[in-house]
Amino acid sequence: MLSETAHVVAVKSDSVWVETIRESTCGSCVAQKGCGHSLLNRISSGRRNYIEVFSGKLAAADCTVDDHVHISIPEKVILQGSLLVYMLPLIAMLGGAVLATTIFQGNPDLLAIGGAISGFCAGVALVRWHAWQHRSDKSLQPSLVSLVSSSAEIITVS
Repeated sequence: MLSETAHVVAVKSDSVWVETIRESTCGSCVAQKGCGHSLLNRISSGRRNYIEVFSGKLAAADCTVDDHVHISIPEKVILQGSLLVYMLPLIAMLGGAVLATTIFQGNPDLLAIGGAISGFCAGVALVRWHAWQHRSDKSLQPSLVSLVSSSAEIITVS
């Protein structure tokens, strides 16, 4: 499981909206200098991200605004998602190039280029369709793990 600490900004009946800063995963990664995620983090100066997190080991009802919580997502989801997003358009692009030169007659270079562009676009469309189909699948979404600190613990002394 990949986990992150987040700040609760809104509470709903079965989920919470949290604010995260992309940094904890970059510090422990071996490829941090050559990674696109690390580069984006440096460019955006740790820009905050808002995501909806569903109940897991911790119920959303146990959280209040300004709490800090641990959230997690299974590594399997990250790996499968990465394979889908990167490999499907690439395979579709190569398949489109081969298919275009096999089926149609004409300049093979132009057919390969046209087929590759068409295949790539079809692959991206399939990725978008898959994301839309699974947008409400809670097994693919981050879940609440534990409460780090509660806003109820903060006591103001005058």
